[in-house]
Amino acid sequence: MRTEHSEDGLYLDDLAVGQRFETATYTVSAEQIKAYARQFDPQPFHLDEEAARASLFEGLAASGWHTAAITMRLLVERGIPAGGLIGAGAEIAWPRPTRPGDTLQVHGEIVEISPSRSRPDRGLVVVRNETRNQRGEVVQAFTGKLIVFRRPGTAA
Repeated sequence: MRTEHSEDGLYLDDLAVGQRFETATYTVSAEQIKAYARQFDPQPFHLDEEAARASLFEGLAASGWHTAAITMRLLVERGIPAGGLIGAGAEIAWPRPTRPGDTLQVHGEIVEISPSRSRPDRGLVVVRNETRNQRGEVVQAFTGKLIVFRRPGTAA
């Protein structure tokens, strides 16, 4: 979400409901899927092609948490609000699996902005993100609530 004129990230005052953005892309390999699964989600359909074919997924599938981690990386690389991506809640869904060879990209839209009444130096921003594969299929839908700071000296 970084803009050309902001070196330290965006502030609440820079954002608008309806603002959209896209990230760069990231291609996932079978080796990455298995490595992530071995460390964080060691289920057979994330670790072994044969077991995965016999599962509900009918093939090797990345952990949803792996997809979430890739989404986070893409968002951070795109540019973050001043002070960082500070989460205050979220809803997440994985409507289809991420597969080896998938190239992921995040498409986001700001859906709500609420300046804080008790803390005038910040507000809450709701962002709807879809992580899509190279065919445009949504592999993760994520709506996050972020704490975003106002530009110093502009707090009411």
